[in-house]
Amino acid sequence: MGTGTAAISPTRWMMIVFFVVCFSMMSFPAPVRARPDLEMRERFYGSLVTASTRDASNESSIADIFDRVLEKEFSSENDSPEGHDANSFNSTVADNQGIVETVALITHDKAKNNDTPSTNAVKPFQLQDVFSLGNEDSDGTQLIDQKDNLFVISNRKSKYPVLQLDLRLISDLVVVIVSATVGGVTFSLLGQPVIVGYLLAGSLIGPGGLNFISEIVQVETTAQFGVVFLLFALGLEFSLDKLKVVGPVAVLGGLLQILILMSFCGLTAAVCGANLSEGVFVGSFLSMSSTAVVSKFLVERGSTNSLHGQVTIGTLILQDCAVGLLFALLAVLGGNSGLLDAIISMAKLVLMLSIFVTIGYILSLSLLPRFLKLMIQLSSQTNELYQLASVAFCLLLAWGSDKLGISLELGSFVAGVMISTTDFAQHTLEQVEPIRNLFAALFLASIGMLIHVQFLWNHVDILCASVILVVIVKTIIVTGVIRAFGYNFRTSIAVGLSLAQIGELAFILLGRASHLHLVEGKMYLLLLGTTAFSLITTPLLFKIIPAVLHLGSLMRWLPTESMQSESCSLAFV
Repeated sequence: MGTGTAAISPTRWMMIVFFVVCFSMMSFPAPVRARPDLEMRERFYGSLVTASTRDASNESSIADIFDRVLEKEFSSENDSPEGHDANSFNSTVADNQGIVETVALITHDKAKNNDTPSTNAVKPFQLQDVFSLGNEDSDGTQLIDQKDNLFVISNRKSKYPVLQLDLRLISDLVVVIVSATVGGVTFSLLGQPVIVGYLLAGSLIGPGGLNFISEIVQVETTAQFGVVFLLFALGLEFSLDKLKVVGPVAVLGGLLQILILMSFCGLTAAVCGANLSEGVFVGSFLSMSSTAVVSKFLVERGSTNSLHGQVTIGTLILQDCAVGLLFALLAVLGGNSGLLDAIISMAKLVLMLSIFVTIGYILSLSLLPRFLKLMIQLSSQTNELYQLASVAFCLLLAWGSDKLGISLELGSFVAGVMISTTDFAQHTLEQVEPIRNLFAALFLASIGMLIHVQFLWNHVDILCASVILVVIVKTIIVTGVIRAFGYNFRTSIAVGLSLAQIGELAFILLGRASHLHLVEGKMYLLLLGTTAFSLITTPLLFKIIPAVLHLGSLMRWLPTESMQSESCSLAFV
């Protein structure tokens, strides 16, 4: 070559061809290359990539791809917009034989665009507004049915699980606890029992008072722990030896008291021309005494280990167990079931009670002492685990007895008696006492909320006469029954006056009887007011017990022996 140009080597030719091909691929995307890449992305990400590739001219960002992957992963949860299928309502109504009725949906919005200036004007201050949640940010959606029953939506359906707070319950608990504290402190300074302060504080803030708390069902449910822990503590102070001593009079005597009252009221109704079934119900209603109030008084007076205290507690436990039997009897009195069905229900209840007590006795001799000893070893640094284990054991047995159809009260009492057979009874009582005191005050205040002060004041004359009649009749019957079991007059009268009131479980019986149309109208109001008034006068009854015993000794109606010698002499009965 004359020009002197050097020949291009094969290596340089290969580099030139490589750069040309790369430039061509960058400038003009080849369908041969794009199709396998698109197919591979569709195979991994699904059809979500196809639309975005078709619409977008640039490559998607990593955030977009990640968002589409999440959308595909959780697409099944988004199929139903409210977290349930469209036919769930109809299927629920059909499966449960529900009745569809019209309800009104009310939402409490802060302000609406079409509100008039007068609507948005500042309202005058009212004391109830302090405890109202109308100004909160929470959704206060409510439903009202055709009978003016108010329902609060507490479990709103949503796509995703969310934490839901019941601010109404928190507010109500704060009001109850603070008012119970003020009432208890006030009456303690006046030298009166704090229980009266709890009851009156509840009646003051409840629907029948200043109406600070209008929805009491949640407060009452939470306060039910008060009865559970009260009876658990009483069971801890019990012993099997003492239980064997008062067992016959508590079981047989308690049942005899109920039967005598039912027969007396039934015969009275028949003689007066009233309905026999209504009279029998009134007798069963009056036979109930207040476990929570009486137990609290016995604890405050230090009388739980006295003879009359032991008999009283045993009888109260029997009455709580008999509520299940009375429920079966109400169905017969209301005409909703036959006598054979009632007998079968009662037999099942007695069988379940026997099985429950037998299992508890076996566990108290075998596993329970080892479990408590292990908790003591684990709680060497702090009592947190032991306290938690004791509460869990109490609640577990209470829940189990309720599931068996017996009662929460019996289960918690049996749990206390089981621990009382071990060497850890006193230590357990020390751990449970603060919890018991808190929930007992809450429960008594919630009972007070059932008392309508205005109603009691308007009918104070007839209610006073009713309460006096109930106290006299129940004291005579209970005293006679206790005396028939060989106890002297002092113990019999002390037990009779202690059980002379009508208990809180009577509210449940009264509600069931009203549903079965056993009692209606004026009789319902009379029984409701008498029960509320008797709970208020219970502290007065406990105050006059020593005076009645002393007067009986002076009038030589009763023996002059002291209560202490009486307890010692009758401990072997």
